[in-house]
This record gives sequence, structure tokens and C-alpha cells, in this order.
Amino acid sequence: MKIDFTKMHGAGNDFVFIDGMKERVEITSEQVIALADRHFGIGADGIIVVDPPKNEGSGGYMRYINADGTFAQMCGNGVRCIAKFLVDNEYVDKKLGKVTIDTLSGPKPIDYNLDENGLVHEATVNMGDPILDAPEIPTALANNAVVDRDIHPQFEGVEFVRETPLSTPWGELKVTTVSMGNPHAVIFFEDEAAIRALPDELFAKLDFDKAENRAQAYLNALDLSKIGAYLEAHEAFPEKSNIEFIVPKGNGEFFMRVYERGVGETLACGTGACAVGVAAVLTKRATMGQELPVHVLGGTLYITWMHEGFVRMRGPAEVSFIGTVEI
Repeated sequence: MKIDFTKMHGAGNDFVFIDGMKERVEITSEQVIALADRHFGIGADGIIVVDPPKNEGSGGYMRYINADGTFAQMCGNGVRCIAKFLVDNEYVDKKLGKVTIDTLSGPKPIDYNLDENGLVHEATVNMGDPILDAPEIPTALANNAVVDRDIHPQFEGVEFVRETPLSTPWGELKVTTVSMGNPHAVIFFEDEAAIRALPDELFAKLDFDKAENRAQAYLNALDLSKIGAYLEAHEAFPEKSNIEFIVPKGNGEFFMRVYERGVGETLACGTGACAVGVAAVLTKRATMGQELPVHVLGGTLYITWMHEGFVRMRGPAEVSFIGTVEI
């Protein structure tokens, strides 16, 4: 069977889009794995089938499948790209400037900007409220902190997991857990000394010339195939977890690398960047309402935990190429 596809990415987090708006597209997990393979397939972090909306007033439904063939509740970079797909292919009136996308984690309202050719090039997503309570994320770690009014009045009194030590073969790492429709564990390294405390075996060759500070150089050299894979499947996370490794750039900006559940390391993770923004506020590294640039390997995402309670994400959405594939 031949299928037309569009290859898209948001800050390097890349997807194969398949149009299911006019006709239902059935795809098996084996076909997903084949399409996502970077050597024998198209190559992608995930496959997104664009289906008709589930709710009145929405533009479409995102059926997101990880590169390993498993379904995911939400993908922040993917949902920005699906807005571009729907607008650029005229399923949505581009003059509206906004569209709502239905997902497994609920409807996501999106505002978009057009370039000089009338195509979407940037989108801002209402990612909804974060989930903080440990059992709902889910994590087996116990809540050990409570949101006070100064952190976020809309969440005052909500319990959460704040920088709890997690045992690993390389020593303890402190994690703050957040769900953005999928589970995340955020690890902050305050400075060069903090990340250098990890064993040498976890670092590849350092390149200080390509880093903005020494802490970022160590972050760039960190072997996520070891530590990320271990933490993703840690017993603390009964449904596995996305793992974010963070060092500060300064002035409320952060460098991030991410190991995604069911995928491995990716160049960007939208929900992961949102989780980092929330965790930064929860741990008083940032403040509510502050737009935080989160620098990922594929670009920059801008995250704000809004006074109203939801998380806003702003970032690019781009087409790489289109084609036809036989599956």
C-alpha cells in the first residue's frame, strides 16, 4: 500500500504525518517502527495520523504513535506541527489565526502566525494545566512539598515531588516530577561542579568551543543512552517517564537534553520543555508568568506557566519534505 506523507519537525523533534482527514488510515505498530527507522525508513521520532476532530469546533485529532509503535497521550512539538498541517493544507481557514487540536490528553487550543507566503511558521499552544500530585503522574515517589501561594495561587495546597533523590548506578539524582499529559522527571544541575560530579564513564568527548558555558559542555557530552535509558524505566515510574537533564544558562534561560519515553533521545520535546518550565517555578528557579527560553538541541522553545494555571508553549513548526512511501 502506498501512502503520501509529510515530514515535519518542531525544533528538530521530527514526525511523519499521514493524512487521515478524508479517509481512515490504519497503521500497525510494525509499520510505524519501519517508517520511523532512520536507516531503512523515512526516519522520525514518531508517526502522526491526522484524523477528523472528536469535538465540535476542533480542527482535527492527533493520533500520535511513538517510534517504538506505542501510543502517546501528547506531544507538544507534534501538536504545533499538526496545526501547520491543517492550516497549510486548507483544512482550517488560515485567516482565523487559531485552531483547536483534539488529543488523547484533551483539546489543545493553538494560535499561529503566518509567514510571507501565507504558511504557518510559529505556533503558540495552550498545553493545559500541569499535573503535580505523585499518584496522578504517575510516580511511586512520595509527595514531599506543597505549592504555596507565592509559587502559584491557582495551585496553592497541591502536593508534589520536589527534588527527591533517586538511586542510580551512578549515584543519587534529584528529580522533580510533573505530568503534561505524560510523565516527566526533571533533573537540574546547578552548575559545572554539579554535573561533573557524575562518573567519567557517563561522558563522551568534551567540546568547550561549542558550548556557551562549561556546564553546557558537560551536558552536551552526557551519554543519555546509558543514564536516560536507565531512568526512563526506573521502578519509580510505573508507566515509564520522560527524563529531562537541565543546566542553567542564566537570566531565566535553561539548556535541556531529553530522553523520551518510547523513543530515546530527541532534539526537542515540547511537553518536556513545559515540564521544565513548571519545575523551574516549583523549585523557585523562575517565577509564575515569566517566559522561559528552554534551549534544546534543535532550537529554542518558550515556556510560560500562566497566572491562570495553564502552561503556554511557543515555538516553530516546519516542513522538511513530502513524499510517497510503500508500507
